Amino acid sequence: MAGLALGATGTIATTTQSCVAVATTVGLSVIKQILIGGITKGLGIFKDKDSFLANGLIDKALPEQLKSINSTLEKLGLSNLVSKEKSYIADAAAFIAPIAEPILVNTVQNMTSEDAQRIANGGKGAATNYLREKAGSQLMAAIAPKVDAKLNEYGIVKTINTALKGNSLLGALTGNPNTTASSGLSSLASEQLVNGLFNIIENYEKTSPQNPMNFVK
Repeated sequence: MAGLALGATGTIATTTQSCVAVATTVGLSVIKQILIGGITKGLGIFKDKDSFLANGLIDKALPEQLKSINSTLEKLGLSNLVSKEKSYIADAAAFIAPIAEPILVNTVQNMTSEDAQRIANGGKGAATNYLREKAGSQLMAAIAPKVDAKLNEYGIVKTINTALKGNSLLGALTGNPNTTASSGLSSLASEQLVNGLFNIIENYEKTSPQNPMNFVK
């Protein structure tokens, strides 16, 4: 797609809606509104345990290493432990939602018109990519210790470590022989939460009727 120019004027020569025409529509306030809408939807799901557990975009964010851990537990006949793990991660999601909200909202509010121009040039999903690049690391750093504390509070980390017969097996599953039960499981859970949240925001961006980029063929 050709580059876009926010605020550009002029006659559109083609009969189809052009990228330039979209760029005149996609302004800073519209992009902010779309992102805030996605953040609100995502955190709403995080705060509702049943919605969190049933959400395919969150499940899609499950790291491969955590899939391996869960698969091994299931092969050991410990499917109930996998269910508890998922339930406790859902509880952790509700716990970190108030922490994630100001980080994401402040990032959106600090967006400039130049940022909006780059987003308009970036095509579908570009607004979420911007948010991920600007806030992703900060978000992970903020929630990781909270997730670790919550999972250890429930004792799920210790239980899984015991089920896997010590850190050596957990390290093999995560690809890091120095992995501890706490750092391994909590880190993977935090990764799922962050990526799952961005998945929801991106889906909102790509399906929102407020986003004229969604009508460009």
